[in-house]
Amino acid sequence: MPANMSWPRKYDLFGVRISATTYDEAEQAIIQAARQRAAATVTHLPVAGVVSAAMNAAYRRQIDALDIVAPDGQPVRWALNRFHAAGLKDRCYGPEMMLRLCRRAAEERIGVYLYGSTPEVSRRLRANLLDRCPGLIIAGHESPPFRALSPEEDEAMVRRINESGAALVFVGLGCPKQDVFAYEHRHRIRAVQMCVGAAFDFLAGTKKMAPSWMQRSGLEWLFRLCQEPARLLDRYLRNNTIFMWLVARRMLFGR
Repeated sequence: MPANMSWPRKYDLFGVRISATTYDEAEQAIIQAARQRAAATVTHLPVAGVVSAAMNAAYRRQIDALDIVAPDGQPVRWALNRFHAAGLKDRCYGPEMMLRLCRRAAEERIGVYLYGSTPEVSRRLRANLLDRCPGLIIAGHESPPFRALSPEEDEAMVRRINESGAALVFVGLGCPKQDVFAYEHRHRIRAVQMCVGAAFDFLAGTKKMAPSWMQRSGLEWLFRLCQEPARLLDRYLRNNTIFMWLVARRMLFGR
């Protein structure tokens, strides 16, 4: 942990420790860590991530080891407010947080690194970020293969990131792969690793983001389901059902 700072407080949500944090609070903590080139880890958990962690002890231990586990989905925020009186007025959405941090990094001349997605998405993402965040220093970028890296490849990747000078590393590998990546590299990558989910696709413009009113109403999942029904139907049906069951059980029986 960087000197003279603390991370947002975490609360137990179905066995998973979630940070009751806001955009402003998380941004300030992350930028402070980045200024010191501290090794830190941040993720944004939607309903699917919370359910996966609640049902998988190994993944839950990895999530609990991360410094900030932000409530990415509105239902996650609602649950924090309902069971812990967190008083959160908004969620902490990965794409929005990434854009805020890139703007702040541009102002403070903090280098960023982009790790994830395909070469085409990465190319468009870089162009859009440079357009929306004038002065942003993109110290490096890479699209890893869709397979596990060999030990030699992994070591070379860590060396590239550390030698780039980047203090913020945005990881867009999807949940849970990106969280496992951040956990496994938490002592090796000398920067703040930011797991941001679909932010690469949204900010690159290769996928549409849900309208603001659907996001506020917790209906982003429905918008995305309409965009990719074949890929997301089973996932949303399973995870949303389990999440509602976890909420109902907590309301009926407490911890």
